[in-house]
Amino acid sequence: MIWLKAKIYRANQEKPGLSLIWLRKKCWRTDELGKAINWNKVEPEPHAVVLIGENYLTIPITDLELLDTLLT
Repeated sequence: MIWLKAKIYRANQEKPGLSLIWLRKKCWRTDELGKAINWNKVEPEPHAVVLIGENYLTIPITDLELLDTLLT
């Protein structure tokens, strides 16, 4: 038997989604850093690949709201 721990999240009051993969990647935040992108100024941060409906979205963890944790 395989146990899978899944988490359900919501981003920006959107529909809930199921997190599938966690990874680290860079994210340029124009509200804090301005429009001119310089990838050398930012470090990778945790992101989740979230299934919302039929779409996979990569969303920074800081932008997610945990709704529920499932064990299957």
